[in-house]
Amino acid sequence: MVDQGRRLLDRVLAGVPAGESPLTHVSDLPQRVASHAPWPSWAPSSVVSAFESCGVSSPWEHQASAASLAWSGSNVVVSTGTASGKSLAYQLPVLSTLVTDSRATALYLAPTKALGADQLRSVCSLGLPGVRAASFDGDTPLAERDWVREHANWVFTNPDMLHRGILPRHSKWLRFFRRLAYVVVDECHAYRGVFGSHVALLLRRLQRVARKYGSSPVFVLASATVSDPAASASRLLGASCTAVTEDCSPRASRTVALWEPPLTSLAGEHGAPVRRSAGSETARILADLVVEGARSLAFVRSRRGAELAAIGARRVLSEVDSSLVPRVAAYRSGYLPEERRALEKSLSSGELLGVATTNALELGVDIVGLDAVVVAGFPGTLASFWQQAGRAGRAGDSALVVFVARDDPLDTYLVHHPSAVLDRPVEATVLDPTNPYVLGPQLACAAAELPLTPTDLEAFGPAASSVLDSLVADRVLRKRPVGWYWASHDQPHAGVDIRGSGGDQVAVVEADSGRMLGTVDPGSACWQVHPGAVYLHQGASYVVDELDLEHGLAMVHAEEPEWTTQPRDVVDISVVDTVESLSFDGVTVSLGSVEVTTQVVGYLRRLPSGKVIDQIPLDLPSQTLDTRAVWYTISDSLLGDVLEHRRVAGALHAAEHAAIGLLPLFAVCDRWDIGGVSTAVHPDTGAATVFVHDGHPGGAGFADRGFAAIVPWLTATREAISSCTCPFGCPSCVQSPKCGNGNEPLDKAGAVAVLEVVLKAIS
Repeated sequence: MVDQGRRLLDRVLAGVPAGESPLTHVSDLPQRVASHAPWPSWAPSSVVSAFESCGVSSPWEHQASAASLAWSGSNVVVSTGTASGKSLAYQLPVLSTLVTDSRATALYLAPTKALGADQLRSVCSLGLPGVRAASFDGDTPLAERDWVREHANWVFTNPDMLHRGILPRHSKWLRFFRRLAYVVVDECHAYRGVFGSHVALLLRRLQRVARKYGSSPVFVLASATVSDPAASASRLLGASCTAVTEDCSPRASRTVALWEPPLTSLAGEHGAPVRRSAGSETARILADLVVEGARSLAFVRSRRGAELAAIGARRVLSEVDSSLVPRVAAYRSGYLPEERRALEKSLSSGELLGVATTNALELGVDIVGLDAVVVAGFPGTLASFWQQAGRAGRAGDSALVVFVARDDPLDTYLVHHPSAVLDRPVEATVLDPTNPYVLGPQLACAAAELPLTPTDLEAFGPAASSVLDSLVADRVLRKRPVGWYWASHDQPHAGVDIRGSGGDQVAVVEADSGRMLGTVDPGSACWQVHPGAVYLHQGASYVVDELDLEHGLAMVHAEEPEWTTQPRDVVDISVVDTVESLSFDGVTVSLGSVEVTTQVVGYLRRLPSGKVIDQIPLDLPSQTLDTRAVWYTISDSLLGDVLEHRRVAGALHAAEHAAIGLLPLFAVCDRWDIGGVSTAVHPDTGAATVFVHDGHPGGAGFADRGFAAIVPWLTATREAISSCTCPFGCPSCVQSPKCGNGNEPLDKAGAVAVLEVVLKAIS
């Protein structure tokens, strides 16, 4: 008998001509049998009965182990697979404390509001008397917030609200902080890069305020996917954590298929071969799964991509069975709260069979037991890939996971190197609480909450003292004999963007009706909603009339043009400081601080065939980014041995693109977290140079990882280019979807020559 995973795979392969299978690899992951443990003796009977009435006859071993560690007062991180019941591991000790101590309180932090709302529903469904659980986030009506502060004993929130709404007003939360027993940090692997660095310092601020009111809460962290969980959690928390990692939950078998879309008869930029897009492949696969009645999620990389995948799937279904069209939808961040809640309800109830989503549902609604998951494009990290794949799998039946490669160097590399997906451990979490661009604002917030004393500095790390001196010199803080004081009447919290998006969101508003459609990060506004850009929202198409960055508004009108838009930009980079440098025979590899200046100067209008209609200039402000970069230089004599001078710019440019595409193999990042610049002669180095830089102020640790892994990183980059079968370069090897120069010039063979020269020198 063919199991469900294989049956669904056969269904989505139906109609593929013989010899043209898009599959590059298929693996069957075995099921896992559960190991149970008795309920801990310390758990009150009322709590045990509540869980049993919800169908939990006994906990799994890892749940009981983690819960008992927390109950005994140890900080603990439970790092087990998706759908392994991590919620019970923290609910059991928290609820046991709340029902036995009427004055105790607890705090729950989730990276997304959707996940927090879902976990709140789970706790409320237990119906335990005396447990007053409530949300306190941006969607909580103002009228309810006073009640939550005064009466709730388990508050569900997110880092953003903790930062802006709770800690700055901690005196109003005196009752809550005085008896704070537990803090739950859910999906802690989401806290990486600049966001993770902010959250690490935010948790130190939280502990400091708790101590002020006499409490010392136990922290329980949870993540389905994190490397070296004890070290990662301890670094995030600033205190030691015990890890529970042996997953004793049952898991259905899964069929994992790696899928490379076929080549089309079309030619793209500069005659490069064009593959069917991952989005269109995903739309067709999703439609086939819905026809089979399989509950399915398709994870798509971008908001626009999620909208297009849902539109494509509905279009296919309209030709097969129109009654299924309403059972497919898109889900992404940027929707209004009421839209998100309605979609989450339909998804949980099964009213929706197929949903195309961004990673908003990777950490969002706790929906598991799906029949199939399609991952359209590598999500940046193996941690995210397995988190998304883990949504598939029902007890007693197998499930299907399909990874559809985008036309991208990393995706192409992965589908042709299955072990890099299936056998490698997940990445270590990268965060840097000593980043001065993060530490400075966080110390200012801490001082505004409570004056900083010398004894506080140890928690904020060795860089805190010098950063405080800078804040005093800038008159942000005042130095007194007993410590550092906030120097203004206004709180600094509103001006500190912990997610690194660059400030307040830009609202997308329909000009005719005044209706707000959604929001866009300010850092990407010039790219996504520049004048003339095509913007998609819930399947409808709009064109941007005006972008007002000063007031955070993008005005749009409904229109369905036949073209798409692609912005063009110019980028300049200068070296501010070289932190570390390795010199070889004709090659240097460096790490340091750089200043990157970017300006969107126009956009292309393209037909679906890829043909460019025209290029329209734009007059938008430039943006400056102070960050970290890794770069290598090559002497003229070495380059002259392998390349004619006229080919150097194209060779370096192609090597830069491919290196950006492959860095996520070695750092917990996405290619959209990083950028690059290459030049035949850079004024600061005096030589041919390739830069790869972090896309966040002060850096997020990605360039540092690239510097540390320079040999394997560039080796994989060379292999990805040389193994691609295209003659002159294509999106699978050296062309980039984010290139502001229209992928000109590019020299594929030259890039291989450059990388071979560099690797010969540094290996």
